[in-house]
Amino acid sequence: MDKDRIKGAGNQAKGQMKETAGKVLGNDKLKAEGEVDKMKGKVQTTVGEAKDKVRDTMRDIQRDH
Repeated sequence: MDKDRIKGAGNQAKGQMKETAGKVLGNDKLKAEGEVDKMKGKVQTTVGEAKDKVRDTMRDIQRDH
């Protein structure tokens, strides 16, 4: 599993906590920071998934030759 997938999951979790805390506390800045962290995490996860697919494809190609 690519490290970006792990970091992405962490950022999504952190973002969710910040967003929830911002909603509960009525803190729009904290809520917005949480939304940004979640989006960053989703992008990181997607990049990590793409890296894993490329790596798996390259491994399959090498194995077939």
